[in-house]
Amino acid sequence: MTGHTHFARSLRLHRLHHHSPSGLMVTPLDHGISDGPVVPAGLSFDQLAGQLAAAGVDAAVVHKGRVRHIRPERFARMSLIIHLNASSRQAPDPDAKYLVTAVEDAVRLGADAVSIHVNLGSQDERQQIADLGRVADACERWNLPLMAMMYPRGPHIGDPRDPALVEHAVAIAVELGADLVKTVFPDSVPDMLRLTASCPVPLLAAGGPARADRSEVVEFVDTVLSGGAVGVAMGRNIVQSASPEQLAGTVAGLVHARRHPDAMTGEEHHDRRQTLLA
Repeated sequence: MTGHTHFARSLRLHRLHHHSPSGLMVTPLDHGISDGPVVPAGLSFDQLAGQLAAAGVDAAVVHKGRVRHIRPERFARMSLIIHLNASSRQAPDPDAKYLVTAVEDAVRLGADAVSIHVNLGSQDERQQIADLGRVADACERWNLPLMAMMYPRGPHIGDPRDPALVEHAVAIAVELGADLVKTVFPDSVPDMLRLTASCPVPLLAAGGPARADRSEVVEFVDTVLSGGAVGVAMGRNIVQSASPEQLAGTVAGLVHARRHPDAMTGEEHHDRRQTLLA
């Protein structure tokens, strides 16, 4: 990698951190292809993007067509990540992800980074890992940061949160050149600490299944940050909440106040949760 390439890619990575040099809050909004519309009734995609930007979200993940329906000024305080592959849950194999956009298209659209989803253990794993490798090569050529969304998911995966499987999925992303990795929380802070210690690039925890209320979301975010994650990539728990802007602001505040877990006392963790829930 040349000095110029390193500088350009590093510059874009730093731009993702709009509100904190360490914590990173990403909201994926790429569910339209997989699940259908997820934006709350009465709210346009542009209005939702505006609420997220106002709440302190660092970056939103969208497909290429949605960019046309979001005003450019929304991205003055929030980065644009273009998602490159997709699948529909109506498909015979919904775990089979296929490319729908190229890195150079994302560059033309003004993206600050791209993302790609890989299901480790799916029947289509071979193609998805090959696509990840090709996308990583293109990101090298275009100096664009790459976020890999890595999930143990498929017919032979017994426990998708098995720490060894999650670590394997993350390792694949690192081996092929991802700058950021999004993956599932392996359900314990010690397991998360081992995972983040083994990952040389920033790791974000996926938002996971729907949670009943705001306090559960805050508790989850605080837990993954305690495990060494730089932040979260949380979509549906934000978008489908009673107040997306309010909950996004709460989560962003927690993420941007992130300190290394070893530097925080139990009392500090408690006080931070109580402040955000107030």
